[in-house]
Amino acid sequence: SLILTATYNAEAQSVGGLFVEPGVTYQRGKTSVDYPAPFSNSSGEINGLGLMGRLGVHVHEIVFLGLDARYSMPSFTDSSVSYSADATSMNYGPVVGIQTPILGVRVWGTYVAGGNLDPKASGNLDVKFEDSTGYRVGAGLHWLMLSFNLEYQNLQYGKAVLEQIGGFNPGETFSNVKLKDEAWILSVSFPLEM
Repeated sequence: SLILTATYNAEAQSVGGLFVEPGVTYQRGKTSVDYPAPFSNSSGEINGLGLMGRLGVHVHEIVFLGLDARYSMPSFTDSSVSYSADATSMNYGPVVGIQTPILGVRVWGTYVAGGNLDPKASGNLDVKFEDSTGYRVGAGLHWLMLSFNLEYQNLQYGKAVLEQIGGFNPGETFSNVKLKDEAWILSVSFPLEM
């Protein structure tokens, strides 16, 4: 009876279960901002460290589904008015992937459903980008309790909030100002089955 119970529990765990996956990220990317006429468009960079976390379920150690959330503290530069400042960024969305239990190779895709990028003020200008959508695709190698990962990210922020210009704080939202963020992300994560 004890042997049958142990065998049943082992089989139940191999069928599926919960997992949590915290990690540390570093992203390096290019940005562009599309302004309405008559203003010219601009380009820039977004680089820096961050944190990631996934929570979900796995099936037969092969398929995993979950929620992927990111928080980072990158530096943000943009060619318009020489904008350069530290920023905070967050985004979230569902993730689905497959993995090989023996070799530890993993691939996945994430739909980014929301988020924002909030650079601090640069000179007399402070702007925040909101309503990010897009995707991330990635691959990793799972070894022991570590996963070494590389991802490509393509996001677009749907609106910009002008938080300060000069001595004024208008708080006006512009839905016709779009920021595009294209980045490569390196990460080390720790997939833990529960």
